[in-house]
Amino acid sequence: MTSESSAQAGLGLRRGLMPELKSLAGSELDFLEVAPENWVHIGGRYGRSFRELAERYPIYLHGLSLNIGGFAPLNKELLTDIKQFMADFNCPLYSEHLTYCGDEGQLYDLLPIPFTEEAVYHVAERVKQVQDVLGQRILLENASYYAAPAQAMSESEFINAVLAEADCDLLLDVNNIFVNSVNNRYDPVQFLHSLPLARARYIHIAGHFDEAEDLRVDTHGADVIDPVWALLDEAYRLCGPLPTLLERDFNFPPMAELLLEIGQIRRAQAHANSQGISHFSPLNARKRAG
Repeated sequence: MTSESSAQAGLGLRRGLMPELKSLAGSELDFLEVAPENWVHIGGRYGRSFRELAERYPIYLHGLSLNIGGFAPLNKELLTDIKQFMADFNCPLYSEHLTYCGDEGQLYDLLPIPFTEEAVYHVAERVKQVQDVLGQRILLENASYYAAPAQAMSESEFINAVLAEADCDLLLDVNNIFVNSVNNRYDPVQFLHSLPLARARYIHIAGHFDEAEDLRVDTHGADVIDPVWALLDEAYRLCGPLPTLLERDFNFPPMAELLLEIGQIRRAQAHANSQGISHFSPLNARKRAG
C-alpha cells in the first residue's frame, strides 16, 4: 500500500496567487512548486511572503532556464544557488524540462531537442554534471513540442534512452502527453505505457488551449479537461498516486475553483490507494544512486 505521504496534491506558487495562498488554513494543499530562478535571492515583501509560505508547505522546485539540451556551458552559479536554496528550504526534489532554451542568450521558450542518439549522450552528460553539483538525482519532464527536428527515434525512445543513460528520474506530465498525442497523432495511453514509469517520482497536470481541431497548445491557463483527468487515472494505475501538481500560470480563477481541481486530484489518489497501488516516496529523489 502506498504511504499517505506520497499521495499529495500541490499548486504552483505564482505571485498573483500569493494573497489567496497566504489566507488558506494550510490543509488545503500538501506542497507548493516554484521555479527557483524566480525566488533565489529575492528580498522585500515577496521574499517575506515566500518565506512565510515555505514555513507552511514543502517547496518543490521546477527549473525553467537550466538549458539542459543546449550547448552553452551549464550555469554553475545558478546550480550553486539552487543547491543552497534546496538546503535553505529543505526542498525534496528538483526537476527540469527535457528541452533547450538558449545558448547565446535566454530564449524564454522551451524548444525540442532532436530525437537522436547523439543528443541522448549530449543531454545525459549534462544531466550527470547537474547531479554531481547538486549531489542528488534530478527529474526530467516529458515536454510538449510542436516540431520534431532531425527525428531519428520516437519521442518515447528518446526519453527512455536519456533517463537510462543519465540515471535520473521522470517528472510525468500527463497534459503534455495529451497535447502531443493530438498534435502528433498518437494514442496517449499507449504512449504513457511506453515511458520509463519505474523512474516516475512526480506528476504534473494542467489545462491547455485548443488552437484548432488538430492543434493543442500547452498554456497552463485553463481548467483540466476530462481526457487529461482520465490519463491521470491511468498514470496512477500504473505508477501509484505520486505527488501531483496542478499547474496554473495565468487566467487565475478564484482559489475555490483551483481547490476543486486539487480535490479531484486527491480523490483520484485515494481511489488508487484503495486499489493497493504502490510506488516509491518522492523523498528517494534526494539520494543519488550509489
